[in-house]
Amino acid sequence: MDELISQIASSVGIDEATAKQAVTIILSFLKSDGPADKVQQLVDAVPGMENYISDDTGGGGLTGMMGGVMAVAGELQGLGLGMGEIQGVTQQTVAFAKDKGGEDLVNDIVGSIPGLSQFV
Repeated sequence: MDELISQIASSVGIDEATAKQAVTIILSFLKSDGPADKVQQLVDAVPGMENYISDDTGGGGLTGMMGGVMAVAGELQGLGLGMGEIQGVTQQTVAFAKDKGGEDLVNDIVGSIPGLSQFV
């Protein structure tokens, strides 16, 4: 996971602390809104990923059709990230997850969350 944080910081142009916070927001959202069994498979496949998941998520499964994704975008903007940076962080996090956990698994998770595909 440290590799991902360094990669995001370098390519998106943000500091590593912000990159870590952003990845934690994204992965916590996947855990709260994605299919529990598939997200757990991903967490099990990627060493250290569980350390980037918080139970305190702003999204949550009850937020309705775009609410979860928009709430996450708002949290990421709260870190000072613009839309281009948000997409960069999201795309790199998803690419990393596909590389480490499997493309089909990650595609299933992303496809199960309404509105998320527009960010990846």
